[in-house]
Amino acid sequence: MVEQIDYVEFPSSDRAATSAFLSAAFGWGMISYGPDYDGFTGAGIDGGVDQSNDRVAATMAIVRTDNLDDAEARVTAAGGVITRAQFDFPGGRRFHFREPGGNEMAVWTQI
Repeated sequence: MVEQIDYVEFPSSDRAATSAFLSAAFGWGMISYGPDYDGFTGAGIDGGVDQSNDRVAATMAIVRTDNLDDAEARVTAAGGVITRAQFDFPGGRRFHFREPGGNEMAVWTQI
């Protein structure tokens, strides 16, 4: 599999308001995954709105891979700094990193 961005995550201090805005402004569907996270559909790419306490500070692109450990090794070898160690979430496992220019990104795999 070629690794590609297949998810984008918007941090929000008010998940309900952000989700309502995205739905009203763009017609995107929303799927609630609890009080801190909504997924959206119909945007041309999958994504979510994150209100959790450990959300990232800026919009984050998320790359999908078939081998999370290998991807993590390549990220660090290329100069990326791990900002959140691998963790499980509903449907997958991922880690966060900061690339040398300062953008926080993530890599995930389906489990």
